[in-house]
Amino acid sequence: MNKSKTFNCYLIMLFMNSFVDLGHKITIQNTVFKVYDGQLQIILIAIVNSLILLPFILLFTPSAYFSNRFPLIKVMRASAWIAFTSCLLITWFYYQGNYQWAFMMTLVLAMQSAVYSPAKYGYIKQLMGEAHLVAANARVQVATIIAILSGTLVFSILFELKLAHAGMDSGFTKTGIIQTIAPLGWLLVLSSAIELMMAYRLPDMAKPGAQSAAGKFNWPEYFKGRTLRTQLSTIKEQPAIFYSIIGLSLFWGLSQMILAAFPAYAKQQLLETNTALIQGMLACSGIGIFLGSLLVSRLSRRTLNQPLAEWQMRKQMIPFGGLGVTVCLSLVPFIDSKPGLALCFFGVGAFGAYFIVPLNAIIQSRAHPQQVGTVLAGNNWVQNISMLSFLGLTISSALLGFNATWLFYLIIIISAAGLFAYLRYGLRDLLQFIFGGIFKLRYHIGVQNLADFPENEGVLLLGNHVSWIDWALIQMVVPRPIRFVIDRSYYQHWLLNGLLKHIRTVAISPQRSKDAIKQIGDALRAGDVVCLFPEGHISHDGDLKEFKAGYVLALKDTKAKIMPFYIHGMHGSRFARADEPRSLIGEVVSAKRRTITVLVGKPTHHLSTEELRQEVIDLRDSMDSQAG
Repeated sequence: MNKSKTFNCYLIMLFMNSFVDLGHKITIQNTVFKVYDGQLQIILIAIVNSLILLPFILLFTPSAYFSNRFPLIKVMRASAWIAFTSCLLITWFYYQGNYQWAFMMTLVLAMQSAVYSPAKYGYIKQLMGEAHLVAANARVQVATIIAILSGTLVFSILFELKLAHAGMDSGFTKTGIIQTIAPLGWLLVLSSAIELMMAYRLPDMAKPGAQSAAGKFNWPEYFKGRTLRTQLSTIKEQPAIFYSIIGLSLFWGLSQMILAAFPAYAKQQLLETNTALIQGMLACSGIGIFLGSLLVSRLSRRTLNQPLAEWQMRKQMIPFGGLGVTVCLSLVPFIDSKPGLALCFFGVGAFGAYFIVPLNAIIQSRAHPQQVGTVLAGNNWVQNISMLSFLGLTISSALLGFNATWLFYLIIIISAAGLFAYLRYGLRDLLQFIFGGIFKLRYHIGVQNLADFPENEGVLLLGNHVSWIDWALIQMVVPRPIRFVIDRSYYQHWLLNGLLKHIRTVAISPQRSKDAIKQIGDALRAGDVVCLFPEGHISHDGDLKEFKAGYVLALKDTKAKIMPFYIHGMHGSRFARADEPRSLIGEVVSAKRRTITVLVGKPTHHLSTEELRQEVIDLRDSMDSQAG
């Protein structure tokens, strides 16, 4: 079986697992709604949700151990057997009218999911590899959302149809309802059987010995909490993983607040009491995540087999998604129409996909094979702690007298604070993603010979300068952040100064060239990528002018590599000096799409100005010969 068909089997397995979990949960919740009212109903629904969240917290260490100690495929198959057996028991309890045990089976399914989760997410990297992680996670997110939405819809409709067929319009009893809807149990059994069958169609992708270092599980240490502290410290040692988990926890924690606050908000502000309509508006966020994940998957295909470009794309998506989520949430208190609110929640989901999909990919890609179980179980642990904490915050706020509108203001404040904290470090990524999207509307941008780009070393990019947006074109194709050398007159402009400082540009002028050369040298020694246009100005006619030798001084006492480049296709555009720039809008919306190609030379050391200029000319000639 090829990789594509194998991954489809994997997605079916995940779909059925989520479908079963949601199906039983919705059945129990609907029973609670039919039988109980008031405070008791709220308490029982809270218990149902707690039973789902608590295993991910309490079983963090064992679930991590299983995924570290055993091949992931064996963990998934064992979990699938537990799900299948549980569904048989649930069906039996349904037919017996045993509501209490059916209720408690929610906990058993949640325990199975808690053990299953680190293994199923760790398996993505084993199966698809590093370069395909974002696309794979997007498809996983799509499958999960469809399973949640369809599970909720299918079991709710069948639940109501069975009761209506039995003539149970009032006088509900727990035993009567459970026995009436008992045939739904066979749908759970069938779904779990398909999940089990798919688990056995998946190959063991683990390398020999990759997950054999976990040893025996130390139960005394587990109950004392020492193992938990050790595993959490392992996660904190990897900043990319730790901050990704924090970001996901914030998103899902806020989601819990929205789910808790919106029904009361709809009743208070919209005078809406139809629970189906209220849940339908909230469900628009799931549709948004579904479509947003598809878009994320499509974007990530452009970076297939380019690990550096893939990593850069993930970093750019995160602040864009966070900004979109915050903006959509900020609109909620000011909209009093149901379609408008549905659109806002759709936006929260769509932008949320740009946030959560790359964060999940970062966690999976950065986790060491022998620690993948610890990392992914820790991700579940922190997220569920966050969700319970945000639910506690919601309850506390309500007890203090805050109404639903003020709860939404609190949600907006928390979301904005999280976005601001991230943008202190990720503003460059956000700007690159936004401007990159805008420029791609007008330009078809290609790159050649970028396979040899160094991953960690200092690099000095040197090439021709034909337009006002050469810096943007270079950054769009180079898979690492670039520090650009710019004219001091632009650097000191009051409107640009703060931004240019934040993205760490280097200002240069004839009077202060020594300071700039020192800054460039320090950046190269620190392993940064620096871009300098050695002509010193934009060419008026598109031809290469004399190269200035300042870069030679900057390279002194560094081990940085020189990479020449040539930008082909920008001469004659509205942004080129040969045709004075008129308007960004005019260039972007022009019907004709301009093709731009950036050719990059091989990394080298120590080129004189004549040698460097000749390298750039050779790149130009190679492009001309291709065009001819």
